[in-house]
Amino acid sequence: MVSFIINIRNNSIINSIYEIMLDDIALYIHIVQSRGLAIAAKQLRLPAATVTRRLQKLETSIGCKLIHRSARQFSLTAEGEVYYQAFYELVQTFEATQRSLSADLHLLSGKLKVLAPTNISTGLLQPMWSSFIKSYPDIQLDLSLNNANQDILVVQADIALRIGPQKDSQLYQKGLGFIPTVLVASTDYLNNHAAPAQLDELFKHRIIGVNSIPVWTLTHRVTGNEVELTPSINTFVNDIKMASQWACDGIGIALLPISEVYQDLHDGNLVQVLIDWSGPKRELYAVWPSGRLLSAKAKCLRDFMQDYIDKDEVLQTQGMILNKPN
Repeated sequence: MVSFIINIRNNSIINSIYEIMLDDIALYIHIVQSRGLAIAAKQLRLPAATVTRRLQKLETSIGCKLIHRSARQFSLTAEGEVYYQAFYELVQTFEATQRSLSADLHLLSGKLKVLAPTNISTGLLQPMWSSFIKSYPDIQLDLSLNNANQDILVVQADIALRIGPQKDSQLYQKGLGFIPTVLVASTDYLNNHAAPAQLDELFKHRIIGVNSIPVWTLTHRVTGNEVELTPSINTFVNDIKMASQWACDGIGIALLPISEVYQDLHDGNLVQVLIDWSGPKRELYAVWPSGRLLSAKAKCLRDFMQDYIDKDEVLQTQGMILNKPN
């Protein structure tokens, strides 16, 4: 059992007692309700000797006898009656709350508040949310979307999907996979500007920049060589969706998550450039408060997201998307 300290004040009989373990008080309440130590021991599935020992310890702690014990009768002392009346409702409330929390922790039903990024949730991962809702109809999904990280503790969410590792020590996090980033441009742009054949040729092109990828760390798919570039950005935006639209409109070359451009690549609105090079991987994490037990509902969603991401064809391409044939 979990024990905690209760401060007791303003009682003429026990005002000198400030710290009492709730477990032993709860045990005492059960003894009184059962009208006997042996019956209470049986109901609580405890050895009779343990019940007797803990009652004696409680009486020693508070400095008075609580129960008149004999083979023929069971009755409370005056002090025992005061303690029973003082703590009965508290113990009842505590145990009811404990049962409720236990049920919430183990049942796949009820409200589940979840935070997630807007773009990927309404795009690549939209079918994941629908599939989860259909698979677990008794779970009431409350999904809050925002591209800015909401504070999971402030909004009291059960779990969140995050892009990138979280620095908050009050959070647990579990890696679910990653999103490759790729260099893309429209066919119209490349018709007017020769496609770069080498990395250094990027400096001759118009570049679309996004704040979430300030430095271009590019890795060669075959050799593993890594190069860090700080390209000269001609057009900058703080929204990846807008950046992908600008790329489709022929504004320039952009380094973007595959989750944002996979459909445009498939439809031929965009093509990959410098295909031998991939950008930084954006890691996906399930995140939840470290000071809270993860409920069965939240665990279910965490594992569901893991399985879905593991099987997602786009995320498993390593950023190699074949364009739709002309």
